[in-house]
Amino acid sequence: MNLRDDGRYKAIAVCWVLGLGTLFAWNSVVTIGDYYYTLFPKYHPSRVLTLVYQPFALIAMAALAYNEAKVNTRKRILAGYTIFFLGTLMLIVVDLATSGSGGIGPYIGICAINGALGVAGAHVEGGIVGDLSFMCPEFIQSFLSGLAAAGALTSVLRLITKAVFDKYNNGFRKGAMLFLSISTFIQFVCILLYAIYFPRLPIVKYYRSKAASEGSKTVSADLATAGIQTKADIEVQNGAALPQRLRNKQLFNQNLDYGLGLLLTYALTLSIFPGFLYENTQNHKLGSWYPLVLIAVYNAADLTSRYIPLVKCLKMESRKGLMIAILLRMLFVPAFYFTAKYGDLGWMMMLTSLLGFSNGYFTVCVMIVAPKGYQGSEQNALGNLLVLWLFFGVFAGLSINWLWLAH
Repeated sequence: MNLRDDGRYKAIAVCWVLGLGTLFAWNSVVTIGDYYYTLFPKYHPSRVLTLVYQPFALIAMAALAYNEAKVNTRKRILAGYTIFFLGTLMLIVVDLATSGSGGIGPYIGICAINGALGVAGAHVEGGIVGDLSFMCPEFIQSFLSGLAAAGALTSVLRLITKAVFDKYNNGFRKGAMLFLSISTFIQFVCILLYAIYFPRLPIVKYYRSKAASEGSKTVSADLATAGIQTKADIEVQNGAALPQRLRNKQLFNQNLDYGLGLLLTYALTLSIFPGFLYENTQNHKLGSWYPLVLIAVYNAADLTSRYIPLVKCLKMESRKGLMIAILLRMLFVPAFYFTAKYGDLGWMMMLTSLLGFSNGYFTVCVMIVAPKGYQGSEQNALGNLLVLWLFFGVFAGLSINWLWLAH
């Protein structure tokens, strides 16, 4: 079998799990928001925790994107998953130490841990997107689908735990602890997969060797783990110059529309999800189930849509078409506002599903299409820049989200 195909499906599966682990910690915090609302009802935990997470992620991502060519990708990603592991473990410890009593002290502690999770997110998401950008498109699509699966899985688990534990005393807390325990386990699995299994897959070694031959310095540690010394390594040792690549500024300018597209996509999405769905919707007969159902609907649609670009005829590759479609998503703002005031459950569920569907679809289209035509080291750098744009969008959306409180 050709090295370019050997282990393809195993790599796709691993990428999916790595994506799952990348957002499972944060999605767990978001999904157990109803538990934190019982502990900290005056502090808007759903909004605050997500807003605390993002500045740390954004600052860390900006620093990492700027220094992308100098950073050891392997150490960066493993550091991120390790912080995820320790962070989710500490959330459990804080709750156990305080017996779930609430108060400003534990709340500040949870916020601090959430900030650390933001730093971990920058290490992992930017690192892996950059790493996969010079491999086959199915890898990055699978990773992005894993990101969405984290939301879908946490939503399903939350519905199950709510149904099971609601009838018991302290049920919210038991469900939340189960969530965080699962998250901690997933992070541990991701550490093992990325550290040991993924770099040894033949197809991964092929693409990393190819990237190294094109001047990428960030893959050397992973290739060393797989026992490979590339021609580029030997040439560098002998004093030969590596192939020149475009500077980050050039990549930034050439892909400004893609970056703006991601920024606008996530600014719009996070201005509505999840805070608006928790606090600005009418009371329905579903009661406390209502926001959980809406979040589950969003996550299911987001996950489903990320597989659509795998069908070539359904993948949008036109730069102008992508930008126009992304701008049209701004119509969601008045649509959600009026539906929350006057609409019923059916309309809100339909809007929420469309929000998730469009978010996932445009994310995958941009991430797959943008790196085409560049050499390995440039694709890695561009992947980091695209994630930086995405993080800016998330931060903008979470900030705008507070404006809903005025209505």
